[in-house]
Order: sequence, then structure tokens, then C-alpha cells
Amino acid sequence: ATQEVFIEHVGQPTLACIRPAVKALQDLGMHRKVQLIVSGGIRNGADVAKALALGVDAVSIGTAALVALGDNDPRWEADYNALGTTAGAYDDWHEGKDPAGITTQDPELMKRVDPIVAGRRLANYLKVMTLEAQTIARACGKNHLHNLEPEDLCSLSIEAAAMAGVPLAGTNWIPGKNGF
Repeated sequence: ATQEVFIEHVGQPTLACIRPAVKALQDLGMHRKVQLIVSGGIRNGADVAKALALGVDAVSIGTAALVALGDNDPRWEADYNALGTTAGAYDDWHEGKDPAGITTQDPELMKRVDPIVAGRRLANYLKVMTLEAQTIARACGKNHLHNLEPEDLCSLSIEAAAMAGVPLAGTNWIPGKNGF
């Protein structure tokens, strides 16, 4: 929920931070004693499966849930424009001026949200996300999401393989390991 320049060029991607975090907990003898919960950039079941395979205990979603509820709905485009943004890019939920009426205390804006429809949309999103993650686990021969492990993963790019510590697709090579 930020500008493209930040997403692409500042900090580390969420999934890339998991392996070092798990290693740190292992070094302290605290892995699986302290719950590791990842948040930020989790959008779909594939992201959930990857995070669990890399060693987290759980994932948290925020922006994706807001969008599933109906935030950034194009029908409120004019209202988003009046705030200096556009539907699909609004992320100032903390300001209380959300045109979709989801993250506000403004009684008039709140009337824009049908809680039944919003609830159904969120439930559908969570159900599909869960089914996607379960399908990936089954495709890896696992009977439960929590049985996924790093060995079940590979990467399509050298950069992602190096950051996540998993092999490049079609090889056994993990960039940055074994002196390469």
C-alpha cells in the first residue's frame, strides 16, 4: 500500500526477510518457541504457501483484506480524485476520509458500505486464498500447509533465489551459497 518506487527500490521484500529471521530464531534456540508472523505484501495463496514453506508460523493480511471488502472501488473514483489519488492507489486509510467508507468514522461515508456484501467479499477472498495455498501444498505432495518446507520451493529469478535461499528453477544452484 505504498508508492511503486518504495515497493521496488526501498527495503527488502517480505519473503526475502523470512529465512534470516528463521535463522536468527534457530541460533537463539527459539524457533517454533516464538511465533514468527509475517505481514506485508501477502496477497494470495501462493504468498501464504511460500511464507509457510520458508518457516513462518502464520501470515497476516491488511491491504488485501481492505481491497476485498471494497476499498479502492472504481465507483468512488471522483471522490478518490478529490483526495489527490485514484481508486487502486488509495492508502491513506489512517486519515479517516476513505471514500469507500471502510476505514472511516464519518457517518456519511460509512453508509457506503454494505456489511453483508463486504463480509461476503472478504469471506470469498479468504476462502480462495486458503484453497490456493492448500492446492500448492498438495502439488508439493504435502497433506497440510504447515508441512511445506524450503525444499519445496524454487525461484524463477536469480535475485529471488538468492534472497529466499532457494534453488533457481531447473537447477540445484542457490545463488550466494557455496562460494557462487
